[in-house]
Amino acid sequence: MDSFKRKFSIYILTRFVISLVVFTIALIMAFLVIMSIGFSTIWQPGPLFEFLSFLLRNTLLFFSICWIIGFVFIFIIFWIKTLGYLEHIIKATEAVYRSENELIVLPAALKEVESQMNQIKLNIKESQRAAKEAEQRKNDLLVYLAHDLKTPLTSVIGYMTLLRDEEKISEETRKKYLGISLEKAERLEALINEFFEITRFNLAATHLELKNTNLTRMIEQIAYEFRPLFAEKDLAYEIDLAPDMMIQCDANKLSRVFDNLIRNAVNYSHSGTKIDISGRMEDGKVKLKFRNVGDTISPEKLERLFEQFYRLDDARGTVSGGAGLGLAIAKEIVTLHGGTITAFSADEIIEFEVTI
Repeated sequence: MDSFKRKFSIYILTRFVISLVVFTIALIMAFLVIMSIGFSTIWQPGPLFEFLSFLLRNTLLFFSICWIIGFVFIFIIFWIKTLGYLEHIIKATEAVYRSENELIVLPAALKEVESQMNQIKLNIKESQRAAKEAEQRKNDLLVYLAHDLKTPLTSVIGYMTLLRDEEKISEETRKKYLGISLEKAERLEALINEFFEITRFNLAATHLELKNTNLTRMIEQIAYEFRPLFAEKDLAYEIDLAPDMMIQCDANKLSRVFDNLIRNAVNYSHSGTKIDISGRMEDGKVKLKFRNVGDTISPEKLERLFEQFYRLDDARGTVSGGAGLGLAIAKEIVTLHGGTITAFSADEIIEFEVTI
């Protein structure tokens, strides 16, 4: 904007000076023509002859008066024109926040401002669209979760009622009912945790508690804890990390990033495939890759993976799809650490790269 102010000031000043120079030259030429034509055509003494003679004797005075009048006139014209530009800008500023889709059009001298304002307007509309979509996804998710809460709760109540009311029940049946009740209660807990996750993501003020951390051991431990899920889905995993990669980080928050990435890999991996986790130190930065074999993600979906409440496959529901917050939270945490997280997918390979 400072650059535009300089350019615009120079533009107005240049045009003002040029107009003044042109006016001065025209005024000089007019005086010369009047004097030349007047004395060559008027021979007899009279009022006109006397006026021309007086004009000749006081040429500098008359020229100065005419020049000052012209200067004031040109100045007023440019002042009005500049105020007109300001009025255009004020109206354009109001149009930035209006909902219509028409682009802002300004005079040629304000093309740079026009471009910037149109970009601001597009950014605002995009932000409003994204916020509206995020709010709609959150509302839809809350409806799904509220609906899904009923099913496990109804099952728990039903089986617990049977256990209470059945006087003669075999030990095998009792264990079966208790097992089902526990499974449904765990599912209910997971759904409630998703409600808390949504609240924390929107309301919590995120700050980092940095300390020296062995990143290699952290990832190895997190991956080890996933072994039951790997076995359940018949997944193998391989870790190829540089030994003892030490960094300053918030271990609790960063472990959440890796937990989300590995959980995501488990949920979207083809059964019987392998998850690869690798990492190296390069130029003072840690580069980690989490790769799994699954359905190829389209470029359109890749661009939205890190949006709040966006789930790759809504058909999964809340059973494995989660609240659509895992990757959004992961990106926020990595960004707070001054790093980046990106996603790539092609030929049934899904890869996330984290640089810290």
